[in-house]
Amino acid sequence: MGKEVIKATGMSCQHCVMRVTKGLKSLQGVGDVSVNLPTGEITVDVEEGKVSRAQLEDAVAKSGYQVVK
Repeated sequence: MGKEVIKATGMSCQHCVMRVTKGLKSLQGVGDVSVNLPTGEITVDVEEGKVSRAQLEDAVAKSGYQVVK
């Protein structure tokens, strides 16, 4: 498993954490998801070759949060 760290804005509460976690875990190849609200960093355990960074970023955006590039 590899790790991807995505920075996003707009997350402010546990509901936000649950929403983005659910969106990411719906993707095949995603393991654990950890969200740090103060920094806006989302750490995702991924199976390499199963899911791309673009798919992860898209899932975050579809959950309602702005990905910081």
